[in-house]
Amino acid sequence: MAEGLPSLSICSRLSYAVGHFLNDLCASMWFTYLLVYYHTVLAINNYHAGILLLIGQITDGFCTPLIGFESDRTRGCGQYGKRKTWHLIGSTCVILSFPFIFNPPVGSSDNIPQWIKLVYFTPFIVIFQFGWASVQISHLSLIPELVANKHERVEITAFRNAFTVVANITVYAIAWVLFHFQAGGENNLGKQDIPLFRTLALAVVGLGFVSSLFFHIGTQEKPRNEEGLISSETSPLIDNSSGIPSQPLLRWKHWLKEFSFYHVAFIYMCTRLIINLSQVYIAMYLTYTLMLPKNYIATIPLVMYVSGFLSSFLMKPVNKYIGRNMTYFLGLVVILSFAYWVWFFQIEKGIFGAAILLGSGSTTILVTSLSMTADLIGDNTQSGAFVYGSMSFTDKVANGLGVLIVQSFHPCKTQSCCAQCGPYYHLVMVLVTGCIACVALLALGATRIWPIKIRNRYDSGLIASPTNEKNKEFGDYRVIN
Repeated sequence: MAEGLPSLSICSRLSYAVGHFLNDLCASMWFTYLLVYYHTVLAINNYHAGILLLIGQITDGFCTPLIGFESDRTRGCGQYGKRKTWHLIGSTCVILSFPFIFNPPVGSSDNIPQWIKLVYFTPFIVIFQFGWASVQISHLSLIPELVANKHERVEITAFRNAFTVVANITVYAIAWVLFHFQAGGENNLGKQDIPLFRTLALAVVGLGFVSSLFFHIGTQEKPRNEEGLISSETSPLIDNSSGIPSQPLLRWKHWLKEFSFYHVAFIYMCTRLIINLSQVYIAMYLTYTLMLPKNYIATIPLVMYVSGFLSSFLMKPVNKYIGRNMTYFLGLVVILSFAYWVWFFQIEKGIFGAAILLGSGSTTILVTSLSMTADLIGDNTQSGAFVYGSMSFTDKVANGLGVLIVQSFHPCKTQSCCAQCGPYYHLVMVLVTGCIACVALLALGATRIWPIKIRNRYDSGLIASPTNEKNKEFGDYRVIN
């Protein structure tokens, strides 16, 4: 991408930022309430509930690199833009399938076999996750195409994450209102809460439809030439006027030979494991470990994401003054502080302080890891969707397997929980955040030895070796297919 690409207006940034709002709303319900809804409300046992979540994560994981590859390769629908075309397809799939995930099977009864529930929910989950992956990859791929400066990329990523936090706050605020004004005043979750989750799912889809419409109206994807490159990138690969040839653009197969590609993917995977698994089990921790009233499964996540929303505004200046690595390190320290807090302070009032730590730390590491990915892509925007898709593949599969492992070791094998569930979810919350944060810390420390960058374009096969004395300094910058 040309460095002279003009900065986006505030309206353009906002319209871009809300393009992932539908996904964020659905993801908030998916990760926070899916297990507790299927197990506690619909009486699906722990293992089968974990399988349903795993099916969704595996589907999403395999769809993301494939959609990323197709999004880079195809030209889109006419002049609409290939990224926005995939975004439209994905949004349609999400809107049509998501309400069925949080509704019991049509005509079901209390004694319906477990396998029938699995068969019923699976196709809706698969369609939803395909659509979710389409929206996510197309939306992320627009970041390096819309802005060129790395600090502007942090800013637009922070805008995007701010609306992610707003989406989570919206879901939890609606859930809190529904719980607060629910008829009957029952404090424990159960079958009586089916209409509540149905209403919440329909509200999520309605708000997401409006935000997606605003994105498609307000975001302008850059036109492309016949080779699929942005029109501002149609200049020759070698700029003889400056005396220094331009760097060639990486295609999807060249990324597989770059060490930093796998390094960033591992850091991103650890980031998502911390965020998503803590989000999955926070409701179970509050319900079965602390034994708090059910309105807390809306209140505590709300506190988490309000703190995350406030901290997102600090991401650009913090990244600018202390750098990517130190910002990510700071976020991990906050996450480890949360794990320490949860391990030693199992009291009702203490959970609010822990929620603030988890929310601000999660926002910090998420924004920074996404900015690392955008920096790695750099000018190679034509293969950006493949990179984002591959990163997402690692985190989706890891999340799904992580949940299945946790559910497999669950001490309670029945459809209702027992006294052993409380200590188990307490241990899960500490291990998920603390241990994975330590692994991420090691991966971050490795950047001191192997900095995140494209190391050797000769080794990747992207460019030929120098063929004469004149080319020994810069090499022959032909793309080798």
